[in-house]
Amino acid sequence: MSTEDGKAAPVVVVGAGIVGVCTALYLLRDGRRVVLLDRGGPGEGTSFGNGSIITEEAVVPVQTPGILWKVPRMVLDPLGPLALRWQYLPRLAPWLIQFIGASSPRRVEEISIALRALLRGATAAYDPLVKAAGIQDMIKRSGWVSVYETDAGFRAYQPMLELQRRRGVNLEILSAPELRQLEPALAPIFKHGVFYPDVSYTVDNFRFVQELAAAFVSSGGTIRRETVSGFERADGGVSAVITDHGRTACEAVVIAAGAWSKALTAMLGCRPPLDTERGYHLTLPNPGVSPRLPVYSTERGFVCTPLETGLRVAGTVELGGLDKAPDWRRAEVLFENVSRWYPGLDRKDETKWMGYRPSMPDSLPVIDRAPQHRNAYLAFGHGHCGLSLAARTGELVADMIAGREIGIDMAPYRADRF
Repeated sequence: MSTEDGKAAPVVVVGAGIVGVCTALYLLRDGRRVVLLDRGGPGEGTSFGNGSIITEEAVVPVQTPGILWKVPRMVLDPLGPLALRWQYLPRLAPWLIQFIGASSPRRVEEISIALRALLRGATAAYDPLVKAAGIQDMIKRSGWVSVYETDAGFRAYQPMLELQRRRGVNLEILSAPELRQLEPALAPIFKHGVFYPDVSYTVDNFRFVQELAAAFVSSGGTIRRETVSGFERADGGVSAVITDHGRTACEAVVIAAGAWSKALTAMLGCRPPLDTERGYHLTLPNPGVSPRLPVYSTERGFVCTPLETGLRVAGTVELGGLDKAPDWRRAEVLFENVSRWYPGLDRKDETKWMGYRPSMPDSLPVIDRAPQHRNAYLAFGHGHCGLSLAARTGELVADMIAGREIGIDMAPYRADRF
């Protein structure tokens, strides 16, 4: 297909977050014309405020055995690590039923296998992109450490550690003295730690997306700030993308718009059960401490990452949709928690943020061709692994469009798997 000016029609990627930008870069590397569309600027959505972690060990889904019995507490405790806005419950109910259904031991095992298949090579998938952009120094291969304040919390996580071991995750159990040696800045309140060496982080997740987007443009890609309102169809596929600025003919289209992908895929007759986990962060520009590596807690549900912009404290899960106002009390809980780790933190000039993790009920993303269209592709629903899996997803989508051998079973990530 060609456009009116005689040039080959582009692949249009909808969504300029980290997944969309990486996908656009991989398509550009294939020699295709690529147009990247978003109603905002690159990285201004969920990619603006994540925990900045690139991990290959995240094989444990959010929903684990026993999650059903936590639902009442989720509804009653709006400030817990996993909370549910009760007003949103009627709309969330179908997603929540599938979420609970994916928490059986058998399904968790299957999901962890599928997560591992995607995550293996996730860091390496960034290598050609950051090298071309000249930003290799933005990724720190430091590892990270999970900390436990109580013996009970550490015991409760043992089944998940065994799950990680079954998937071949590289980890090291640390005693309290070993943990203090690894990260001296932490308060001496922890009884156990687990070090994961195969984990990296980017020193500024927002600048990271912007630098990759700039490299995309300098290599011949096009970014336009437009809102997609529909699609034209012809010959069993999508022939053009319609926006508030007009019409763009396309060779193919990729929906990578994060939590906003649900409405776009519905226009294509595809309705995967995508919803959103609202996450919060605090960034302290001058915290007064200098951690050596990221630290996270399964007991309290947050991560603390040393960025070039300050100390990023991010995490928790709030199931509440896209429309409700932020509950900034959750950000205060983050500060209360991190203050236990690093007493005396300086809050001057702190910033708060809330964003929307695009999440599927089984913690697996959608990476697929739209069932009813030969040239429409879907890449969203990465939950907590968006930054980790962005380059890997871009690589897979480019392979799919080119018709290359994928190398892994893509059935777990199908849009119609529910």
